[in-house]
Amino acid sequence: MNHLPTLITDLALILGAAGIITLIFRWLKQPVVLGYIIAGLLVGPNIKLFPTIVETAGIQIWADIGVIVLLFALGLEFSFKKLATVGPSAGITGLFELVCMMLIGFFTGKILGWPQMDCLFLGGIIAISSTTIIFRAFGELGLKSKQFTNLVMGILVIEDLVAVLLLVLLSTLAVSQASAGTEMLIALLKLGFFLCLWFIMGIYILPSFLKLVSKFLSSETLLIVSLALCLGMVVLATNVGFSSALGAFIMGSILSETLYGEKIEHLITSVKDLFGAIFFVSVGMLIDPKLLVQYWVPVVVLTLIVILGKTIFVTIGAVIAGKPLQKAVQAGTSMSQIGEFSFIIASLGVTLKVTSSYLYPVAVGVSVITTFTTPYMMRLADPIYGFLQKKLPEKWLAAIDRYSAGSQTMKAETDWQKVFKAYLQIIVINAVVIIAIIGLSTYYVKPFIAGYFENALLAKLIALFVTLSASMPFIWALMAKKIQGIAYKSLWLDRKYNHGPLVTLETCRNLLGTALVGFLIKQFFPFWPTLAGTLLVMVVVLVMFRQRLQHFYNRIEKRFINNLNEKENAQKTSPKLLTPWDAHLSSFTISPSCDFIGKTLEELALREQYGINIGYIERGSKMIYAPARDEKLYPHDEIGVIGTDSQLQQFRQLVELANEDLVNDTNREDIQLERIVVDEHNALKGKGIRDSGIRENTHGLVVGIERNGERILNPASTEVFEWDDVVWLVGNHKKIQALLRKSDD
Repeated sequence: MNHLPTLITDLALILGAAGIITLIFRWLKQPVVLGYIIAGLLVGPNIKLFPTIVETAGIQIWADIGVIVLLFALGLEFSFKKLATVGPSAGITGLFELVCMMLIGFFTGKILGWPQMDCLFLGGIIAISSTTIIFRAFGELGLKSKQFTNLVMGILVIEDLVAVLLLVLLSTLAVSQASAGTEMLIALLKLGFFLCLWFIMGIYILPSFLKLVSKFLSSETLLIVSLALCLGMVVLATNVGFSSALGAFIMGSILSETLYGEKIEHLITSVKDLFGAIFFVSVGMLIDPKLLVQYWVPVVVLTLIVILGKTIFVTIGAVIAGKPLQKAVQAGTSMSQIGEFSFIIASLGVTLKVTSSYLYPVAVGVSVITTFTTPYMMRLADPIYGFLQKKLPEKWLAAIDRYSAGSQTMKAETDWQKVFKAYLQIIVINAVVIIAIIGLSTYYVKPFIAGYFENALLAKLIALFVTLSASMPFIWALMAKKIQGIAYKSLWLDRKYNHGPLVTLETCRNLLGTALVGFLIKQFFPFWPTLAGTLLVMVVVLVMFRQRLQHFYNRIEKRFINNLNEKENAQKTSPKLLTPWDAHLSSFTISPSCDFIGKTLEELALREQYGINIGYIERGSKMIYAPARDEKLYPHDEIGVIGTDSQLQQFRQLVELANEDLVNDTNREDIQLERIVVDEHNALKGKGIRDSGIRENTHGLVVGIERNGERILNPASTEVFEWDDVVWLVGNHKKIQALLRKSDD
């Protein structure tokens, strides 16, 4: 009789339980994540009514892989450039709320009499809201097109980054078992250095590598390559003393800046769902119902703190950042929960064995309760705002309105701000690269060369020459690269006030460059040879090879900037790009005074003018699916429109009835925006859109095709489907699925 490994039996049990429970949760319209947790609770060691997992250590390894994949996917959605575009309002609000919640979490733990390490982890656990739950609630309640959601999205970007930093800092504290300020500062500086280094090198190398092998990158190959890069960065981050989660997040954020970012994000979805399910099931396995009953008081207290604290602190932070009171309240009620990152932080404490056994189930209990309360809190935003309007003094309300109006005024950067930012960018980027080269040389190049030469002095000289050659372009840039721009020129021309500070800045960066050169040479020789060598290098860098170094550095800089802006440049030069995952289906009512009345869709040319598509027209009891080009629009028609938030907002002003809000309605007659892939499971390959039968059989409309990294907006009916095409269409969900099953048969 063949013996089946225990791990396979356990995985069958986990996925079977997760599948059944999540089907029930889908039917109940509840978050799937909660279904996974309950499935883990049922098959875990603490409940004996059902078959139990045997090899928990093996499952924990799969769960660790799940965390890596989840963080990698989060990095693909994040991107450092997205962080740079987050407005000051979201930054101020997010940081204010995070600091307040971490402090209140820490002191709540102290009041409950918990150990200090539990208090530190508790602060991180209750500080981070759930991106997944908020997105889901926005969709269900039709809030995606509301203005305050942009503020919430920006705050979530800040929270995601802080959560990753917390994983690093809490790991450092847990290992050192101390909270000394010096150790924390060193950890932060080390983290900042490696974040800069990985971002610089990743943007310089990865886009060029992907471009070089682009003709070999099928969907399968791209998935394998991206996962290999992710795990490679995980190994690297772990070897330099950081968590595996940080490495995965960094690689995801770097790949998101490439042309393949969105494609990788969609390719990784199935892998993320699989390993994510295993991770959340493992979360449920660690819950002990007895501990939940025993610690019901902390669960209730922390639930109230999360709901009230996040609502209050986000609201106050948004008001401080200059947002109107109503939008501040709406943002505050939207973020009154904790979720997936709280599980990851709590599991970190368990893995490192530095937190008490009750903290993990308490965190899960709070998350479960606040997940259920989130939609109700969002609905309470308007009543809470109305209550505040009645109770707050009129002077306060007027002051908030004046402050908000003043904060919305755009203020241009001063010349000094622009110049200082330019200096800081040059100094940080080049100093990080120089220090990285010194470290690489000290630990790898120098020992490697020493192994090939018996003469120690010769080996040192060769290693020093190699290191200096690699560093010289960056030494030149750090010390001599000119600050370009009108701001610098205008400051320099104002001789009375600005010459002194500008000369001081130049002197400081030259002193830093000299110090780094001295530090580099000191790795090979004693003090006096180092001093002489530093002076010699300064002459070589600043006098003899100045033009060559400048030319070489400009080439490096140009390649970096081109790689960094590659995605944006491609989008600008490709006007027919479509990002269907940013689009959604919304309904509008045609106003009797609208200029569109009586005109055909062909005459209106809505696709060409506004970038939107009409998926259906509801006229009384009649439903017209995928309307033809000769179909006309009449007063009070309900039309289903597919587009992005900005496109829908622009279109709304032209057709919507006065005093009515935009309504998200993705459930009318089960009409949805669907994504299908042309593969062996359907018979679409080689067929044109008109011949495929999609319009007739599904009442569907093809709105876009993604092919080889390009996206075709509103493809012609003669367009032929090819292998691995990603087809976006709007239509009846059940009929689309039926068509695919029929094609497969």
